[in-house]
Amino acid sequence: MSSLTEAAALVVLLRTGARPWQQYADLVEEAGSAVAVLERERGGQSSLFAADDADADAETDVETWRREGIELLTVLDAAYPQNLRTVHDRPPLIFVDGVLRTSDARAVAVIGARAATPGGRAAAAEIAQHLVRESYTVVSGLATGIDAVAHTATLAHGGRTVAVIGTGLMRAYPPQNAALQRRISAQGAVVSQFWPDAPPTRRTFPMRNAVMSGMTLASVVVDASPTSGARIQARLALEHGRQVFLLEPLLTQAWARELARRPGAHVVCAPREITAMLERPSADSSLTA
Repeated sequence: MSSLTEAAALVVLLRTGARPWQQYADLVEEAGSAVAVLERERGGQSSLFAADDADADAETDVETWRREGIELLTVLDAAYPQNLRTVHDRPPLIFVDGVLRTSDARAVAVIGARAATPGGRAAAAEIAQHLVRESYTVVSGLATGIDAVAHTATLAHGGRTVAVIGTGLMRAYPPQNAALQRRISAQGAVVSQFWPDAPPTRRTFPMRNAVMSGMTLASVVVDASPTSGARIQARLALEHGRQVFLLEPLLTQAWARELARRPGAHVVCAPREITAMLERPSADSSLTA
């Protein structure tokens, strides 16, 4: 059997649309093989899974993606992020441009509004710099505003950063961050759960937030509005059992005050408070230890 067989089988399964993607993550992990799940689905004589050109097309696509520098990791691969593997809504596969490291399990998401305030931008840069000094990987979503500041500050201080994006890896969104995306893929990694040519949609960005939460130990919300994706990620992070850190100025907003009352949410005024909380003996310094 080709080394591409498992990846290609999962691609075929997902392209049918017969089940939700999360369900395939469960089925493939339970069976220990995407090939086995595909054969079982075909045994049910579903026309969706007829063995035709779909198999060859999937293997060709996987080979093409790899030639273009895009790695496909399934939930069965050892390199699939271990933190992400622990959450209920993990994607069955992710695409990676760059290199993920095992040390990226020690990661914190720094997120916030696209239309960030000057104070928010300064705070995001300070937090990123502090996380670099404390040997954390800084994860963000490559959006304008807080995300871009977090990535850029991390790179400027010689740190490691990972971008989780809401499009396929062959696209850059927003276009003005295309150069930053290339820098991150060269020095860290850019991750997407979407087909490499997938465009941005309203649905893909909340899904991106779920993956970003799953990959990290905590999410730091720097500067966000009631409609911000950062608010969505904060809620998802608590559902994932992750810690959420809200900067004190956010408490002027009702949603932040409400969130701050929930278990696992903390209000902080300085970057060192974030790492002190993460490093407490009672806190898990790594979900994968």
